[in-house]
Amino acid sequence: MAAAQGAGSGSAGPSGPPGSAPGHSSSSTAVAVWEWQDEFGRWRPYRGNVCSYIEQVIQASQQKGRRSGSGLLNSIPLGHADPALAPYVIDIPSLTQFRQDTGTMRAVRRHVFPGDSAAGQGIVWEWQNDEGGWSPYEMNVCVFLEQARATNHQRVDLGPLGYNYEVDFVAQVQTNKSTRFRRSVQRRLDAPYPVTTATTPLHTGVGCSCQQCWPNSGTGPITTRYRHSMTNFPNSSTTHQVPGRTASVSSSNVGFVPYNKPALTGARSTPRLNAQNTLVLAQTGSLSAALAASNGVSVQALPVKMSKPSRVSQALAATPTEPESVVKKYLEELKGAPADEDCMICMEKLSSPSGYSDSCQSSTIRPEAVGRLRNCQHSFHMLCMLAMYSNGNKDGSLQCPSCKTIYGEKTGTQPKGKMEVSTFPQSLPGHKDCGTIRIVYHISRGIQGPEHPNPGMPYTARGFPRYCYLPDNEKGRKVLELLKVAWKRRLIFTVGTSNTTGESNTVVWNEIHHKTEMDSNLSGHGYPDPNYLDNVLAELAAQGVTEDCLGQ
Repeated sequence: MAAAQGAGSGSAGPSGPPGSAPGHSSSSTAVAVWEWQDEFGRWRPYRGNVCSYIEQVIQASQQKGRRSGSGLLNSIPLGHADPALAPYVIDIPSLTQFRQDTGTMRAVRRHVFPGDSAAGQGIVWEWQNDEGGWSPYEMNVCVFLEQARATNHQRVDLGPLGYNYEVDFVAQVQTNKSTRFRRSVQRRLDAPYPVTTATTPLHTGVGCSCQQCWPNSGTGPITTRYRHSMTNFPNSSTTHQVPGRTASVSSSNVGFVPYNKPALTGARSTPRLNAQNTLVLAQTGSLSAALAASNGVSVQALPVKMSKPSRVSQALAATPTEPESVVKKYLEELKGAPADEDCMICMEKLSSPSGYSDSCQSSTIRPEAVGRLRNCQHSFHMLCMLAMYSNGNKDGSLQCPSCKTIYGEKTGTQPKGKMEVSTFPQSLPGHKDCGTIRIVYHISRGIQGPEHPNPGMPYTARGFPRYCYLPDNEKGRKVLELLKVAWKRRLIFTVGTSNTTGESNTVVWNEIHHKTEMDSNLSGHGYPDPNYLDNVLAELAAQGVTEDCLGQ
């Protein structure tokens, strides 16, 4: 809801609040909703089928643990619920979403709502974003809006939920109470979220530095929220990143699954689950009290014959990145496998053969071989690491599935383009003591190479050139130099599906956030933003781009 702004003031309709609130319904059933947190601090619900899959995998793991006495699973691949989410994995211990091909990490949470609420009925409220697409409100707002609508309120103030907006049900608009900027809203019927009997959070106990315990950054307009610093990210030096791309799930195997990995038909302990519904959301107080306090209460698939190898394929061919040699370079083979430890990738015991032995063969790596990464000391089946590497960018680098430590120099799949830099004396809001750095990115449409999702097919490049801004001070210049490194490593953009328009085979941002506006931060993409430089440095570090790269 970062850019969501709506309509109206005053009250029309009943002045009394609805009779029940989320978490306080007389309904005997409850549904679970899982959400991920985007770069503006807002929570975005996964779709119902994805939430259903997450819940089913967790339940299957709990049942297996009770039978065998083993611990719960560590990760859930979302691509099994929705192929569009193939790059995404949820790490359960830290409650984060991890994107395997970029290393981006985002907080996730699980909340529970009454079965007769909007979540239980599959009702989602959405606001229209700048690109003309529809973005969902977080689920507690959806529940709030649906309850107000059901009790015949014509207008409702979202202020009690921490947002500086009013929603007019008659005009179907949302208004920013400060700027009076209006956006359309809509009510959409989707699959109901999954019924659950586990109403307690997955993570309990004393608040810590994990994303579930980190509070939202205050109340008021969403534009005042900021992304958490990534310096306290658990079990990793990479830090908490902004949630931007979604992940959805489908039924299949449990565990960490490499990007675009073929199905594991031979894995021995992976439950087969169906993805019918979804789950999760936490209660945020009484809707009744909140309402009482308010004023009213795709590109065509054209096969293209490549007449000669692309520059990308030539570059990859010239790089000594034989998969087996990369795995052996960074993993030290152990003589004896830990008896009670699971492989995080295939979820088999390390003392058993790799669950990938049926889909990944190697003449030099045995299915039962176990290796330990040399720096972070995490252990995996070497064949599992080979499968993960072979289904990735094959750039000679590895990333630990457990702690996200990068081995080697990580590169991306950014298409060919140009990066221009200039400066001018005008100051950015919040940086009055210096001028401004302007970055211009140029990328044209073209044909996807072998490293892209659909080799040989066209890709589009919407909205180029793209203009971005940094303060021309010491930290801003440091960020600029690191962005130059990221550009050379092809990490700024990638080819994929637009999160806002839904268009596939198009050039999209690759999880390193840029400020594209100078004079305001109404959309969350401008200034002032006192945390932006620290956040983008953390995002760059998560991609392996740090100050150490500047001396090379």
